[in-house]
Amino acid sequence: MLSLQDLASNSLINAFIKKGNEHLGVMGYTDHGPLHIAIVSRVSREILLRLGYDERRAELAGMAAYLHDLGNVVNRNGHSQSGALMAFRILHDLNMDPEEIAVITAAIGNHDEGSGHPVSEVAAALILADKSHVHRNRVRNPDIANFDIHDRVNYAVNHSIINIDEQARIISMELSIDTKVCPVMEYFEIFLSRMLLCRRAAGFLGCEFELLINEVRLL
Repeated sequence: MLSLQDLASNSLINAFIKKGNEHLGVMGYTDHGPLHIAIVSRVSREILLRLGYDERRAELAGMAAYLHDLGNVVNRNGHSQSGALMAFRILHDLNMDPEEIAVITAAIGNHDEGSGHPVSEVAAALILADKSHVHRNRVRNPDIANFDIHDRVNYAVNHSIINIDEQARIISMELSIDTKVCPVMEYFEIFLSRMLLCRRAAGFLGCEFELLINEVRLL
């Protein structure tokens, strides 16, 4: 049975992740490389385990997360759909069960806030894990004076964590933001659509979603 470790050691997958991240760097995007992939994969898996889903379902969430940004090697626009098609071919060639391929490709194709929907628990976990990874270490622009709004929003975040209260069925995203770098309203200008998608994802998992910035609940 195909595992997350199999994907993590696959040279083709890792080459696409590496090159896609390089392409985004040329365009001025934040980091989408191995660190981002590893964090999103771990958190996706942990969300489902904490909420009582079985080990295999959690493993599928981790696998979908590991593959979710493959499409960046083609183009940032439509990367969720192109990435899903690429993942389909790779997983098919690795002889994965077709039903599991369907779950993973749907999650990848629905992780972006522009067109995504939490169509399964795997997709919901991937959405929450991906959108919660906001931190200054993802900013690649070395010149603070030339930060755009995306750089400022990410650089302002000193600490971010997603907490799961499995008893109360609450998923909370907690951020510590340096408001001297980026006002809270600027964060909302960029991330409101992402947070609304997170709320829908949490709802799919039978949970409420909370957003706390500097210990103040905003959603």
